[in-house]
Amino acid sequence: MYPIHRVKKGQVFIISAPSGSGKTTLGKELINSLPDLQRLISYTTRKPRPGEQEGVDYFFLTSEEFEEKKMKGELIEWAEVFDHYYGTSRKRLTQHLQQGKDVLLLIDVQGALQIMEKLPRVVSIFVLPPSWDVLKQRLEERSADTAEEIQRRLRAAEKEIDYWSHYDYIVINNTLTEAVEKLRSIIMAEHSRRDKMKEVMQRLIDDFRPRKR
Repeated sequence: MYPIHRVKKGQVFIISAPSGSGKTTLGKELINSLPDLQRLISYTTRKPRPGEQEGVDYFFLTSEEFEEKKMKGELIEWAEVFDHYYGTSRKRLTQHLQQGKDVLLLIDVQGALQIMEKLPRVVSIFVLPPSWDVLKQRLEERSADTAEEIQRRLRAAEKEIDYWSHYDYIVINNTLTEAVEKLRSIIMAEHSRRDKMKEVMQRLIDDFRPRKR
């Protein structure tokens, strides 16, 4: 759980990673370990993979439905990734933040950069496997893509890693347990930052001042 004293306004946490780095698995483990953190489910135009559920993993849309949301300005960010579109609802993100909820976004580099530009209070985390060989191995082991598709994802990863310096934190996903603990530590530490503890500190300062006896 978070510290007893919580800031009222919600915080946005972004996790980005090249395909095969374990972003989705890390996100699920993080949500399970921090009940106050909520994942904001993205829209996508790709077909559901085996085991994926509507409204749990993604909101699955047709290209026409996605385009309509984009044209109406309903998406705070959107990107084309491997011939499919992904995007985040502006309305649902705003609602969560106004309710004081912390929001986790599992989005690619394109979408993350858009969010960072539009929202001032974003904590961004870039996740990478410990080596290129490990990334390639993880992509091959998940058996979700053809050899050609794996090479395509590896080429994309070469470009994505160049944006690491745009992020606040870097986490190397060597083992799941270790990576999740690092992510938890980042989130916990962010809630103790000076600028987010002003209200709490003012109350404590008033309480610590000598009282008339």
